[in-house]
Amino acid sequence: MSVRTYQEALDYLYSFVDYSLERSYRYSAELFDLSRVRTLLRLLGDPHERYPAFHVAGTKGKGSVTAMLASCLRAAGYRTAMYTSPHLVHFTERIQVDGEPISEAELVAGVNEIQPHVEQVPNLTEYEIVTAIAFAHFARAGVQAAAIEVGLGGRLDATNVLRPVVSIITSLSYDHMHLLGDRLSDIAREKAGIIKPGVPVVSSPQQIEAERVIEEVARSQGSPLIRVGHDWLYAPGGHDLDGQALHVWSADEQPLMDAFVESAGGEEWAPPRYEIPLLGHHQVVNGAVAYAALRAGRERGLAVGEEAIHTGLRSVRWPGRFQILSRSPVIVVDSAHNRDSALKLRIALDDYFPGQPVTLVFGASADKDIEGMFIELAPRVSRVIVTQAVHPRAAEPAEVVVLAHQHGLQTEVVSPVRAALERAIERARPNEVIVSAGSLFVSAEILAVWEAIAARLRAQGSGATS
Repeated sequence: MSVRTYQEALDYLYSFVDYSLERSYRYSAELFDLSRVRTLLRLLGDPHERYPAFHVAGTKGKGSVTAMLASCLRAAGYRTAMYTSPHLVHFTERIQVDGEPISEAELVAGVNEIQPHVEQVPNLTEYEIVTAIAFAHFARAGVQAAAIEVGLGGRLDATNVLRPVVSIITSLSYDHMHLLGDRLSDIAREKAGIIKPGVPVVSSPQQIEAERVIEEVARSQGSPLIRVGHDWLYAPGGHDLDGQALHVWSADEQPLMDAFVESAGGEEWAPPRYEIPLLGHHQVVNGAVAYAALRAGRERGLAVGEEAIHTGLRSVRWPGRFQILSRSPVIVVDSAHNRDSALKLRIALDDYFPGQPVTLVFGASADKDIEGMFIELAPRVSRVIVTQAVHPRAAEPAEVVVLAHQHGLQTEVVSPVRAALERAIERARPNEVIVSAGSLFVSAEILAVWEAIAARLRAQGSGATS
């Protein structure tokens, strides 16, 4: 039965199982069978084989790197696809061509196209169907290059039917342990499952346990391994609230870099300097990873010149990641949702707002390491407003409060998310920073209501800017 409206299309997709909402299963080939996706794509004419792609896995930074790659590919003149998940505000954000989300009408058409084929392939999941719709949409749109983010894990993810130009593995840390394993080496092995025979793989700097696994898998697949921090080096180049700069150079250029540093910049050679609007030192690392991947792609026929890299990095957009919504009061929306990303958030707060008191608007999914996040954030936070996103995985505020109190944090519970943000603004002290974190879903709800709140603040003369 065909769908007629956007909501009917979403209802159809959501009627299929979404294992990201489940807790009682393991991430295994019994449940995640790539043959299902391959069969579905074959019925659609194998659209994923019609354009070269960068394939990006990782625990943190994979979305940012995907966005950077897509921005640089567009700047180079390629008609560019970008596939990410989950979305922040609108479902259509997941499937983009040249920075424009798929239209509601196009999503309806995509669902209607795929329905007869879905009926022929038993046990498909929501994510597998959406991935196939995205790949078919990209082919129909005539894209010339794609940046594709892995949804979960890597080895068994629906996107892993790709044979990419370059595989990328961003920073690995502990997340989704009930799915991917309790050891970092287990998580790394799942992520390294995107490495294809002979296809170059670019890796972020990793903890030694993860690095060894990536090296082992790359060696077994005969895949050249390009390590950021070893083969490509990087350094920050200054920052403010509008953005930051980074320098990138090859290991072969290190003697030139040494001379440049020794001469205080007096040498003729200087490392290239790139600007990015995304804040936090971790985005410097992500920028270097994107650069290394683009250089590897250039050697495999996907030419992106230096000017395009400069333009693409300078113009990248990736909302909800240490994004400053307002400077009076200071409001930062972040998507930190595990211990490692909470540590990066704390470092960024010290870097950009040293010594300023912080109120944390916090909500998290029940399956996340909430205590680990509080361990990292407690030294930097004055008080916590606990809230709950409208999502089936959201943790109960009362349970979050118990964990916050164990770390000596002053708390109050305010729901929904909009009321929690308004409460933080109402109680804000001079020079205070309001930060939302703990869940992508909380960040999404804040972004969805922000314009209305900002308009009210402007009317009250607070000077809030978005």
